[in-house]
Amino acid sequence: MGFSEDIAKLSEQVRKRVEQVVGEEATKMALIQPFLSVLGYDVYDPTEVMPEYVADFATKKAGQFEKVDYALAINGTIVMLVEAKDRVQKAEAHDGQLSRYFNGLLKTKVAIVTNGIEYRFFTDLRDKNHMDKEPFFGFNVLDYNSKEIENLKFFHRNHFDAAVISRQAEEMVYVKGMTQLVGNLLRSPSEDFVRFLVTELGKVALSYEVQGRITGKVLEKFEPIVKKSIQSSLLELMTRSLNQEMAQAAEISKTPKLSEVEDVEENLQEEESECSKIVTTEEELKAFDKIKTIAETSTHYKLEVKYKDTISYSGLNLGKTTWWFLRLYLSAQKKILVTRLFVDEAQSLTPDFQVHEVPSQLGDTASKIMISDISDLDNLAPLILRCYELEAAKH
Repeated sequence: MGFSEDIAKLSEQVRKRVEQVVGEEATKMALIQPFLSVLGYDVYDPTEVMPEYVADFATKKAGQFEKVDYALAINGTIVMLVEAKDRVQKAEAHDGQLSRYFNGLLKTKVAIVTNGIEYRFFTDLRDKNHMDKEPFFGFNVLDYNSKEIENLKFFHRNHFDAAVISRQAEEMVYVKGMTQLVGNLLRSPSEDFVRFLVTELGKVALSYEVQGRITGKVLEKFEPIVKKSIQSSLLELMTRSLNQEMAQAAEISKTPKLSEVEDVEENLQEEESECSKIVTTEEELKAFDKIKTIAETSTHYKLEVKYKDTISYSGLNLGKTTWWFLRLYLSAQKKILVTRLFVDEAQSLTPDFQVHEVPSQLGDTASKIMISDISDLDNLAPLILRCYELEAAKH
């Protein structure tokens, strides 16, 4: 079952039981813990999901130490803090101790305030290591869309990467603000915006240049013209977009649809170091060298292959982590190569290997190839080259 299906199932469960949930403790047990489980955290492992967490720097208040409702850890490092509220309360304001814990735990970059239905995610965009007053992302279990599912996947245990989340958070915040700004300008162009457009007309062609001083009368004259121009431009953009989608649909049988989202991992939990630091092994470096050498044989593309090691996997990309073309899971018990190829194509390129479909959590179609040793990569050269060239073609 994929991540979207897991969330849909949880949503249905919450919808059925929410009216029977009374009080904060019931909210935690019936609503919040199941949500944390869907995000891949073992709620029965006290080293991973720590209820009523008290830090070394906690201060006493009213005779008791301040604490947060949950601290979530990956390999001993606390990555997220959760403040729980009664499901009838709004998940808006958070208690002071949540921000104090966030500010005190320097490796923790995500804090959540939730009533079991709405989840509000905070980080430190404004001031490093100081929790923002406003959330950068919100998720409602009973009312969400596909884009919000995509954003929620960044917090899954298997995909958690603080640097990626920080970049994503910044993008979410500024895209939201910029969208509002542009939307307001397009619906009701300001005088400054009209003046800017009139001033720039001459750069399109000299015949369009407005002669003389741009006065209030000139701006008044051009305001309805600007509004009509905006409508025409938006209509043209929509028509062009539809035509492009139709053209892509005609080619879908030839070229698989690829996403630029950070990960395509599903149900691939490998053995990870108990140390909080990422350790790049000699085996991973040898595998990188082999893959890089194979990619360099391409006669069509010469994009440099980069290496990114994370807690869960080793990734091969073309300069950005989202431009990945292979993922390696190398442990003593299991060695897997994950690709963005359809299973049929991957199997045709690797007839002597076991190939399985990966039910993607991020919407991509992906496959995994089981290998016994990194020396097998030499025999996977056609597949590796194909993955490299498909990603390179996009950039």
